[in-house]
Amino acid sequence: MKNHHLTWPVLAAAAALALTACGTTEAPKKESAGDGAVTFTDARGKKITLDGPAERVVGTEWNVVETLVTLGVQPVGVADVKGYTAYDKAAPLTKGVKDIGTRGEPSVATVAGLEPDLIIATTDLSESAIKQLSEAAPVAVVRSADASRQIDQMLDTVDLIAEATGTEDRAKSEIGSFRTAVADGRKKLADAGLDGEKVAFADGWQEGNQVSVRPFVKGSLLSDINTELGLVDPWKLKGDKAYGLAATDVEGLTKIGDAQFAYIANDSDGGDPFADGLKDNAVWKSLPFVKDDEVHRLPDGIWMFGGPASMRAYIDALVGALTA
Repeated sequence: MKNHHLTWPVLAAAAALALTACGTTEAPKKESAGDGAVTFTDARGKKITLDGPAERVVGTEWNVVETLVTLGVQPVGVADVKGYTAYDKAAPLTKGVKDIGTRGEPSVATVAGLEPDLIIATTDLSESAIKQLSEAAPVAVVRSADASRQIDQMLDTVDLIAEATGTEDRAKSEIGSFRTAVADGRKKLADAGLDGEKVAFADGWQEGNQVSVRPFVKGSLLSDINTELGLVDPWKLKGDKAYGLAATDVEGLTKIGDAQFAYIANDSDGGDPFADGLKDNAVWKSLPFVKDDEVHRLPDGIWMFGGPASMRAYIDALVGALTA
């Protein structure tokens, strides 16, 4: 199992604690600072003042990086550049972006050497790491996820980053494009007679002969997107309070019932956990959606925890798969 998959369940628990300890569920408030300065409040409730819109920005998490690129700000430093390039193709990086280490343990020395105007982290990053990074430059913290309002939280992050970088007009355009994609996708599904269709989403990974399944249940970003598209989530499992993720195995897939099944795998993980890992599994082969050829692998590079750009790519891919 790759580290990309290991990271999220661990961080989800940490994020839940962080959400209890700090931050608000309201969108960040922009304030007038005068003399060209920019003042905003991050998810911790911390007021941050910059001399001007941030231009040299470091991102410690991929949703932050995607949002920066989408808003026209190429970051000078990114955690795990190779991983981002494989898992998030909606907002490509330019060549020469400095790798600052892992998402969980960015290198403070590397970040400091980039002389950034601003570092943007998420509530998944430990308090100690944030404190160390703050010695190199101001750190703005955005909430990683919130299973009670996942889409609004994603858009709050866009707004906060736009305020910090002076790209509010671009943010309005990107958010508008996302909302249009949702409306268009919903109409296409309805026109195809798929309004109210049950669609279960999950990802998975294989260790030896064992395939682990991670359902994106109600409260996850992709489940919330599906609901906006007029689809129904058939998962009955309860997810964590941050990401809305659960855990099961191939036997758990029997609980979905008469539904279509969608997932995203990545060739960089060394194989398809469902098509390859379960091809000889009797339970998998007995599932209604497998028998009815209603299993949809969506394209690599759609980041399941990303921003509006990834979600537009997800909508296009899912609607295309369901209506093909």
